Amino acid sequence: MLDWTSTQRNVAFASFASWMLDAFDFFILVFVLSDIAANFHVGVAEVSLAIMLTLAVRPIGALLFGRLAETYGRRPILMSNILLFSLFELLSAWSPTLTTFLILRVIYGIAMGGVWGVASSLAMETIPDRSRGLMSGIFQAGYPAGYLLASIIFGLCYASVGWRGMFLIGAMPVLLLPFIWFKVPESPVWLAARAQKESVALLPVVRKHWKLCLYLVGLMACFNFFSHGTQDLYPTFLKVQHGFDPHTVSLIAIAYNIAAMMGGVFFGSLSEKIGRKKAIIIAALLALPVLPLWAFSSGSFTIGLGAFLMQFMVQGAWGVVPTWLTELVPANTRAILPGFVYQLGNLIASVNATLQSGIAEAHGNNYGLAMAIVAGTVAVLIAVIVAFGRETQGKVITRQEN
Repeated sequence: MLDWTSTQRNVAFASFASWMLDAFDFFILVFVLSDIAANFHVGVAEVSLAIMLTLAVRPIGALLFGRLAETYGRRPILMSNILLFSLFELLSAWSPTLTTFLILRVIYGIAMGGVWGVASSLAMETIPDRSRGLMSGIFQAGYPAGYLLASIIFGLCYASVGWRGMFLIGAMPVLLLPFIWFKVPESPVWLAARAQKESVALLPVVRKHWKLCLYLVGLMACFNFFSHGTQDLYPTFLKVQHGFDPHTVSLIAIAYNIAAMMGGVFFGSLSEKIGRKKAIIIAALLALPVLPLWAFSSGSFTIGLGAFLMQFMVQGAWGVVPTWLTELVPANTRAILPGFVYQLGNLIASVNATLQSGIAEAHGNNYGLAMAIVAGTVAVLIAVIVAFGRETQGKVITRQEN
């Protein structure tokens, strides 16, 4: 990173911060599920439908905003994304009924869905090729960084502002817009493609590479079950099953999100040395021996240690994903296709919170069991599916390759 230009560092920061603040707004909800349920006099499973709906509509946002980013550029569309998801996060605070809240989360999910693909393409097309593994880990670390920020804000502010106030704080991402406006230029790869008047049509690419698209959707479904299956209900697991107070929940969440950031950067960088596939497989399989400590131990320290190790592995595997997807897809679809297959995988995995809460409630609110079943299954599936993928380590993308 020391030899990056100031422009490359600005792009790296803006991309990371965009994904971090996007995740921050999403994860505010997981900390207040039980409080919203109590406010509207329903069960946690009913409120968890908001998570499912948000994830389910994200492919729409990925397709819509990704298509616009291929046509009009990464930078203006990224700014539009940030403005919109911040607005609907803010509006969620004034929901008078659960139905209104769910509708607002659907619209929020569409706006949220475009950020990952647009921001990752802007970063991967701007930073040096030799640093792509590192940038992939840094970029993906924005997700747990957003979770970490939500953990801190929850611990510091919840007692005084309540669940509605947490969503008011969710308007914070708009503060990133002036930085992008003044400091972040357009992707040089997109500018070169526009100068050459290259086609940005998605359908012909999907027809030609349909096997790759199906493979990536299946893979990303497993990856999203892996992350959401170990994160979304974990605060509820800590509060409901173990009875921890908000301060303890916040401290544990801070610890495992620091681990997640470390894991993403570590395995992202490692993928430059041992390859994308090996790095993902190692991280996914190392999650398996952590399961008993993570889901079935007792006491805040041992549970916190298990959560720390689990998220190091989960987000370690994820840390390789942005660069691997960027390298796998055709050059003129990087703003739309990686984000689209990612969010289609999210659509499949959107049932996770409802599925896990249903399993937990059927077994006496045993959230640990429900999470362990999902996490263990998809860790094995990820290792198997990735083994059949194509290695892309060392591929050049900052030039318009064929």
